[in-house]
Amino acid sequence: MKNTLDKGRIKKVLEILDKTYPDAACELNHTNPFELLIATVLSAQSTDKRVNIVTEELFKQYKTPDDFLKLTEEQLADLIRSIGFYRTKSKNILKLCEILVNEHDSKVPSDREELMKLPGVGRKTANVVVSNAFGQNAIAVDTHVFRVSNRIGLASSDNVHDTEEDLMRNIEENQWTKAHHLIIFHGRRICKARRPLCHECPLTEYCIYFKENVED
Repeated sequence: MKNTLDKGRIKKVLEILDKTYPDAACELNHTNPFELLIATVLSAQSTDKRVNIVTEELFKQYKTPDDFLKLTEEQLADLIRSIGFYRTKSKNILKLCEILVNEHDSKVPSDREELMKLPGVGRKTANVVVSNAFGQNAIAVDTHVFRVSNRIGLASSDNVHDTEEDLMRNIEENQWTKAHHLIIFHGRRICKARRPLCHECPLTEYCIYFKENVED
């Protein structure tokens, strides 16, 4: 069982990250909840940068669930071909749009449980949408949040669900969404998967991984 930092140290870690990444925010380009939902579904097993390239053109022509339903699975798949699992995502997005039209008056629900009923929408995607589109407190645990929070000691779990529970326990609720963005920024820029840039990191005084694996 890994160690976890105490809440005082966790608070300090978040303060340092906030100073390091004052512009931390959702990096998926969107102008409304529907665009964010589609972009987040597309982002699974892909990068935000790649998704933004695709959606820049996609959202010019297809702005609503009804617009998307004018496409066949093959047509949509062709438009998102440069994104991983594009065939499955095409199928899920069209089914998702059909449900939005038929059951939600073409609007994206603001309830996490309702979102998770949509094809291709798991808890992480639902948390991204409710926090960024609807201002609800939530921590979406993606690959970066899972890796970084367990390395540093903000969490101490070996799966995504328990990591989210740890973070919700260890971080004040009104800081959940902000912490999510700060941790992602840190994971993309310094605490990388294969070769974390530990000697450039501002968190070495606190980081459990650094103390156990890097520090002399």
